Amino acid sequence: MKKLKIKVTGKNLHDVGYRIPLINEALSLSINNFNTFNANLDGDQAVITILEADDEIIEEFKDFINTYHPEKAVIEKVLFEEYKNNVPPIERVLQSFQMEQWGKGIPILLKISETLDKNTSILKEFKNETNDNFNDMKGIMSKHDVDASERILSIKREITDIKDRLSNVEVAVSDL
Repeated sequence: MKKLKIKVTGKNLHDVGYRIPLINEALSLSINNFNTFNANLDGDQAVITILEADDEIIEEFKDFINTYHPEKAVIEKVLFEEYKNNVPPIERVLQSFQMEQWGKGIPILLKISETLDKNTSILKEFKNETNDNFNDMKGIMSKHDVDASERILSIKREITDIKDRLSNVEVAVSDL
């Protein structure tokens, strides 16, 4: 078994989806001891990977890291060096990565929740104002309806009165 440390350095390596494919490749090669993490080295961003595996597997992983580059990554150097310390089990990097993603995701979810609460409050206010305005309009319309109904009844009475008078005039004229 051989231990290897890989340093990929450049200007844009963090938050571009670099480590997930590295972890997936390690899993597909059945590497049991593996870790990968972001770091800052001499003003550059870096992705550091350590692994422990047979020579053949290490060569396959080196080929992968030399050919795979996330679309938005700006890679300047890839260095391979012997590693002497312990390499943790791959499960640890999976747990660490999961916790890191939760650390990024939870604040975003809280902000979304806060925005939804605020928007819900605004929508409730709008609904209440709209209901109040609707009720006011209904009151105005019903008042106008009452006024209009009274006016119509008054006009009907006047028309009936005019008809009666005309009828009287008609009778008086026919008697002449």
